Amino acid sequence: MPQGTRYGVRTGADRRAVCCAGCEAAASAIIGQGFGDYYRLREQAADRPSSAEPGEDPALYDDPGVQRRFVSRDGDRCEATLLLEGIRCAACAWLNERAILRLPGVLGVEVNFAAHRANVSWDSSRIRLSEILAAVRRVGYRASPYDPARVDALDRGERREALWRLFVAGFGMMQVMMYAVPAYIAGEGEISADLSQLLRWASLVLTLPVVGYSAAPFFAGAWRDLGSRRLGMDVPVSLGIGVAFGASVAATLAGAGAGEVYFDSVAMFVFLLLLGRYLGLLARQRAARTLQHLGRLVPEFAHRLRDFPRSMETERVPAVALKAGDTVLVKPGETFPADGTVEEGEGAVSEALLSGEAKPAAKSPGDAVIGGTANLSTAFVVKVVKVGQDTVLSSILRLVERAAAEKPRALELADRTASWFVLLVLVLAAIAGIFWAATDSSRVLPVVVAVLVATCPCALSLAAPVALTVAVSELARRGLVVARSQAIEVLARASDVVFDKTGTLTRGEFRLVGVTVRGRVSREHCLAIAAAIEAASEHPIGKAIAAAGAGTPGLRVAEIRNAPGAGVEARVGGRRYRVGTLAFARDLAAGSAGVAAGGEGTVVWLGDESGLLASFRLGDELRPEAGEAVAALHALGVKVHLLSGDGEQATRSAAHRAGVDIVQAQAAPGDKLSYVLELQRQGRAVAMVGDGINDAPVLAQADVSLAMGGGTRLAQIQADAVILSEDLRELPRAIEYSRRTLRVMRQNIAWAFGYNLVVLPLACSGMLTPWAAAIGMSASSLGVVLNALRLQGRRRQRPARSEIAEGAMSPV
Repeated sequence: MPQGTRYGVRTGADRRAVCCAGCEAAASAIIGQGFGDYYRLREQAADRPSSAEPGEDPALYDDPGVQRRFVSRDGDRCEATLLLEGIRCAACAWLNERAILRLPGVLGVEVNFAAHRANVSWDSSRIRLSEILAAVRRVGYRASPYDPARVDALDRGERREALWRLFVAGFGMMQVMMYAVPAYIAGEGEISADLSQLLRWASLVLTLPVVGYSAAPFFAGAWRDLGSRRLGMDVPVSLGIGVAFGASVAATLAGAGAGEVYFDSVAMFVFLLLLGRYLGLLARQRAARTLQHLGRLVPEFAHRLRDFPRSMETERVPAVALKAGDTVLVKPGETFPADGTVEEGEGAVSEALLSGEAKPAAKSPGDAVIGGTANLSTAFVVKVVKVGQDTVLSSILRLVERAAAEKPRALELADRTASWFVLLVLVLAAIAGIFWAATDSSRVLPVVVAVLVATCPCALSLAAPVALTVAVSELARRGLVVARSQAIEVLARASDVVFDKTGTLTRGEFRLVGVTVRGRVSREHCLAIAAAIEAASEHPIGKAIAAAGAGTPGLRVAEIRNAPGAGVEARVGGRRYRVGTLAFARDLAAGSAGVAAGGEGTVVWLGDESGLLASFRLGDELRPEAGEAVAALHALGVKVHLLSGDGEQATRSAAHRAGVDIVQAQAAPGDKLSYVLELQRQGRAVAMVGDGINDAPVLAQADVSLAMGGGTRLAQIQADAVILSEDLRELPRAIEYSRRTLRVMRQNIAWAFGYNLVVLPLACSGMLTPWAAAIGMSASSLGVVLNALRLQGRRRQRPARSEIAEGAMSPV
């Protein structure tokens, strides 16, 4: 720079010196374009993440705004799915369950070991979520709200850590085996005492990181188990490793000829055990991923319209920031960020990942769309109706998580047996040690280690949860969401299936086909009265009458009383009316004469205190797959029944077309309940398929209950499973798949018991070496996990272009 020449540029209140005219011109241009922050940010230290992130401070999860993303509320009752970090075995899952259940205010907790998740419900007036998270931390684990992205990161971290431990164990095993081979093959006196001692010290040094690092999770798990006064499967493993390594160290320190060393067996055992657990980890994560795909359906961001309909200008916002009433733009190829209704746009939407239905559904203005479904063809403008935990997808996730966390009776029996089996193993190891100490003291250590290692109940504790996780996720992928895992066990032995008619065997899409006036009131006024009374009805028949009278003048309705299975009574214009069955409507007027109605279809009656006023004939279409589903159930040896509150003629007509032989018409909710109870008294296992509020009592009574995906919320809560696809053919498929699942679980349990019964005498008799025991135990655990993975089916193909076009053109 020439002497006396100064160049500079002003940034904010400061003037900064630059080296030359070129830099001055460039800096002036940058600032002139509004990018002055460049000079501030380039010299400022990067912002560090706040230490007060929810993951660091559990109290932040008590914030209602944060909880809106993952907590489902019903008054003071809250429910959430938590991700548990650090779980390594079924005993870890048990310890977390007990730690949370001990807290006052916790209503329930179910831990899914295969997915490392816990479904927790609590009373928010008595306990905070942060206290639950803190309780998990106190027993040595970490809990946080379930987040698919975090699950991916944790899975990768778990695999990376397992691989490192496996690498150290494998490297140490190979090196120790190299030093052990000369001792095995050399004859007596061929290796000097000094060289033998050198090989022992080298083996000790190489085995130390295997025991201290690679085997650390076994010791940590055993310490937690003992601290909770529980004998988990890490206890015998740790004892086997510790005893063999400790005796070998003692022999090495005592000098050559002081005793045998088992460094090679210890390293091999740790390596083979870690290899088996690593392969089991991959299998478990693969099984859990079929559940996690539901959590990833909702996009991270959404295009929110700033001022619709005046402007189509959008802003990119996180999907969790959307509120009911917002309007969003969903472009072709994107997924819907929340539940809503279409405001603009017509095209095809794929609901395959939610309902299992491969054929796209056509959507047009006024139609409902579900968050997580995919837009296949054109841009949609959607008004957000439900967000967060209120969406359909969140409800499905809660059902699936609850089912995956619950334990069927067979699994509870296996868990209880595994705990007692560990105690038995320890006792037998002690007895075998005492026996061999009196017979041949040189055989004590290898026999005790072989007993502890070979009979480890890993297979018994691990395989059943994986089978259950695979089954629940596979059924969900097919369009049947299991809400309670016991449903799989009961479906497998179902002998009778009882269908409700309206909305189950039929579509439940009633339409008014005729009105017959029976009294002095006009047709239009009768329809207006009935429509006003049924305006708030959730029943398909009530909705059809309300829709048929939508254009009639509105009437003021008061004193509404619902009579389940009969109809609705209300006061309109000062007079009492009843809408429902013939007997219900007629009984309002004492001494009213009987009336018969011929023809097919469902007939609804309107009456007042003077007598019957009108009858409404409604038509309902049988589901096209009903006949095929009933035939498939018959082929499985299942008896099919049809119960309905409708008239005899309409019920028997639907049964005949569907192929159902056992029919009961004009059945009130109490009659349906009695019917199912009578079947159960005969020793039958009853599966009830229903839809609507009237079905809730009988759904709760049945051995296993299923609700149609379009049914009322109450029916879906009562049901053990929801046929989300509303395809009745999924029911026989689910029964067949449940039978297969139960067979696999029984095979796993039988194999685990059989294996241990065979190897236990071999280990106690000294015929099984420690390294052979390690191979057998690892192979046993891996075998049952792989057997469980056979339940996974092949993924369905994406819909073809022709199907997309057909779905876009055909009516919904």
